[in-house]
Amino acid sequence: QVQLVESGGGLVQAGGSLGLSCAASGLSFSNYGMNWYRQAPGKERELVGRIGSGGSTYYVNSVKGRFTISRDNAKNMAYLQMNSLKPEDTAVYYCTAATYWGQGTQVTVSS
Repeated sequence: QVQLVESGGGLVQAGGSLGLSCAASGLSFSNYGMNWYRQAPGKERELVGRIGSGGSTYYVNSVKGRFTISRDNAKNMAYLQMNSLKPEDTAVYYCTAATYWGQGTQVTVSS
């Protein structure tokens, strides 16, 4: 059974930083690209970025230069480091692998 469990969300002031983690189990983690999505209240879910199985990364323009995605295959973990946070980054953040989704973790950025 595949499980993805996000952690690290919380409340932070604008300009601050927050790091999210995604613990994966039940899959050959190193073979999967890992994605981070987010969904803000009243908005559609959007891709934040991804890291390929080989470590290549992609970021949506709105977070480029502020967010960093990484992975540790030995620990079956993916990470999303978020710096210079803005109120518009407030959302539930999800990690995904193929069709598998975590339950999400809330990130709230106060102005």
